[in-house]
Amino acid sequence: MAEPPDSPSQRDPSRPQESGDRHGTRESPPEPVDMGPLSADTGENESTTTVLIALGVNLLIALAKSAAAFLSHSASMMAEAAHSWADTGNEVLLLVADKRAHKGPDETHPLGYGREGYVWALFAGMGLFVAGSVVSFFRGIKELMQPEPGGDYLISYIVLAIALIFETISFVRSARQARPEARTMDRDLIEHVLQTSDPTLRAVFFEDAAAITGVVIAGLGLFLHQLTGNPVYDAIGSLLIGTVLAATAYVLVDRNRAFLLGEQADPSIREATIASLLEMPEIERVTFLRLSIVGPRQIFVVGDVDLAGDERETRVAETLRHLEARLRESAAVVDAVLSLSVQDEESITR
Repeated sequence: MAEPPDSPSQRDPSRPQESGDRHGTRESPPEPVDMGPLSADTGENESTTTVLIALGVNLLIALAKSAAAFLSHSASMMAEAAHSWADTGNEVLLLVADKRAHKGPDETHPLGYGREGYVWALFAGMGLFVAGSVVSFFRGIKELMQPEPGGDYLISYIVLAIALIFETISFVRSARQARPEARTMDRDLIEHVLQTSDPTLRAVFFEDAAAITGVVIAGLGLFLHQLTGNPVYDAIGSLLIGTVLAATAYVLVDRNRAFLLGEQADPSIREATIASLLEMPEIERVTFLRLSIVGPRQIFVVGDVDLAGDERETRVAETLRHLEARLRESAAVVDAVLSLSVQDEESITR
């Protein structure tokens, strides 16, 4: 077999994205490659629906909480109103992230725009901290220094109860999307939401979880204020809500930062890719494989393979292009680059 013309690090990743063989040696389109667990992900439409539901819920709740905060003069209620407005703005950013991340490759961005989704999701995490956590801390400290008498508690309780119901509905929706994916990836729910390459699913899940926690804290702060007449409980509730939002924002910012820096695909995806490559009759063994996440449910495949038989160099190049095209037929693969293995390189096992 001919020696490899170049190594993976030397190959130009700016390959055309259209399916099929660029050399015109095949008439039929390549068969899609089964990427295992990644192929089971639900994709853009379900994530968009999840964000839209969260957006509608947070907008209605933000309006209701703002009215209740005005009538009750509650620091906890004000913190929750700021929280919901922050979440509403974040959902808009997440819609932008979801839209931009699925823009296809072009000449200037040969691997597509997938990582832009992490940029907008990172903005959303920062917005949650600034517009939610900082406001909650400020309101709690102000209440401690300048206590205000309580107002209409009943309207606050009603709004919090309604908010709890709707936030739970949105949370269940995001959990329902994540749970089948988690089972497919052999992860528990929290682990999958932390590790998934979908930033919108992660943001909605954790924001809704923080929202439910915040509603419970605000309700408890209001109740203790009403029971004792001491506004310090309401102020502490606001500070606790700010702490919850700060922790949530940190998780979201940190995970999006990690994906922007570049992460390898999950080991289960790697195993499925190796299995798919070895099932191809043209491939005898795989000696190198790198799967880089370049966007939500999008990977870039680079590998070295040993081809079966002893073909001429031209035919070998055509075979490699054919195999790359087959890999690109998978919806999860943005691009693929395959080179020839050196004879003494060890084979990769699953």
